[in-house]
Amino acid sequence: MNLADLGQLLFPHITKTPEDYFKLYPKRNLPEGAKVTRFAPSPTGFLHIGGLFAALINERLAHQSGGVFMLRIEDTDKKREVEDGVSGIIDGLNAFGIHIDEGFVAKDKQVGEYGTYLQSERAEIYQTFAKDLLLKGLAYPCFCTEEEISEIRATQEAEKELPGYYGKYAKCRDLTFEQIKEKIEQGIPYVLRLKSPGNSEKRISFKDGIRGNIEMPENIVDIVLLKTDGIPTYHFAHAIDDTLMGTTHVIRGDEWISSVPIHLQLFYCLSLKPPKYAHIAPIMKMDGDSKRKLSKRKDPEASVSYYSEEGYPKDGVIEYLLNLANSNFEDFKKQNKNADWRDFPLQMNKMSNSGCLFDLVKMNDMCKNKIALKSAEWVYDEALNWAKDYDKELFGLLKADKEYGVKLFNFDRNPEKPRKDLGKWNEVKETFSYMFDSLFNPTYELPQNLNVEDIKKIASAYIDRYNPSLNKEEWFNDLKDLAEEVGFAREVKEYKQNPDSFPGHVGDVSSVIRVGVTGRMKSPDLHGILEALGADEVKRRLEKFVKEI
Repeated sequence: MNLADLGQLLFPHITKTPEDYFKLYPKRNLPEGAKVTRFAPSPTGFLHIGGLFAALINERLAHQSGGVFMLRIEDTDKKREVEDGVSGIIDGLNAFGIHIDEGFVAKDKQVGEYGTYLQSERAEIYQTFAKDLLLKGLAYPCFCTEEEISEIRATQEAEKELPGYYGKYAKCRDLTFEQIKEKIEQGIPYVLRLKSPGNSEKRISFKDGIRGNIEMPENIVDIVLLKTDGIPTYHFAHAIDDTLMGTTHVIRGDEWISSVPIHLQLFYCLSLKPPKYAHIAPIMKMDGDSKRKLSKRKDPEASVSYYSEEGYPKDGVIEYLLNLANSNFEDFKKQNKNADWRDFPLQMNKMSNSGCLFDLVKMNDMCKNKIALKSAEWVYDEALNWAKDYDKELFGLLKADKEYGVKLFNFDRNPEKPRKDLGKWNEVKETFSYMFDSLFNPTYELPQNLNVEDIKKIASAYIDRYNPSLNKEEWFNDLKDLAEEVGFAREVKEYKQNPDSFPGHVGDVSSVIRVGVTGRMKSPDLHGILEALGADEVKRRLEKFVKEI
């Protein structure tokens, strides 16, 4: 067969060669050891937390080596593409501080000199390399229909053979030029397949950056390179894109391990140097007594948008993911409490091979620790920004009086042992509902060790007693005086020595006032709460309390 004639028949519009593109996309000039990585999702659904995890790992390994992190959109599956799929991916990465050096930085904006970074706009590039394979005798057109492919698959299943288009099943592999030309003139659709040089008796080996040495059977399947519309499959496109864009490390989910023999064979056939591969274990969760992957259908926390809607602080989510990636991150944070997560040296060889167990409770605890170490002003700003998009009522309350908002977030916020009330911003309204009159609707959780008459006596005695001019020490001494006046022990120690002599102690007096003012047995610093509410509001609430219990 005259391959030049076949190339002209199938690709008459392709006049460039791979060399033309190597000149257009020259090798990168980067420091030795710099990694060029990419996150290359398909816009076929929401950004999964596993996608954010993979993007974070790629971004960290690139940036901490002085390299480049790209966002490339692999939109070759047009049937499954969803509206706003691209913007959803970009917004998800931006929301959690993943900095993109090249590729898509907004829905309609790309940066970088190795684009376009949208696969559907690179068809001519792929067809150029496909034509080159054809001219080398390493590709051929296949006219088999979907029904014929299904019949082949059914036969292979029945005979328990390797599935795929190869060997005796590759019906179009040895068509003559005349047969190919006739079918094309008849308008019969076709795909372009790789003429695999693989041998079923041989095995390939490669070093995975996370899992170490892996050995697998060589690929013998004549995989599809170009679909009937001339758009490439993922396998073919990634080999060309990663070469031209200078990708040094392909770091992706472990579901792609089985494709490595195909990918290495493609690089070999294209006479290109393959990147280094590393495969990330999936994010898992407990389901009863067993583990399973996070499901897009079953688990709301699978979507990255869930964390924005719930109001998890972005740095808290990222730090939790880093802890899943490298378990020594937690020790790093203990030793460097105020360090930025970008200061942590992420290492591929410390990543799990078996799957990372995702625990929302632990992530919430990490976020609580994160928020507890921040200033009241920072907490106010972050809560306000979240509420602007997700809770208009809370936004209005916080926006109305910044000084008041900062004051309530400052309760018990001290460097020695800060209070850890908040793990996410959607907890603000419930946590501090007692600080806003419009939200205050108490059910009154009464102290169990006191009778109602004593509770009313204490609350009634304090209605006109609160003095906002007293500092904390003076205020507590006044509570001790009140305790004595209503027959309670002035000191807790005194009560413990003679428990039968008193109905309670000063701590119980404080608890009654706390319940009357906040509706709760537990709250931050009571002195601070009373001061923030003011004498008139304290009086009004205690009057209401006495009346309703």
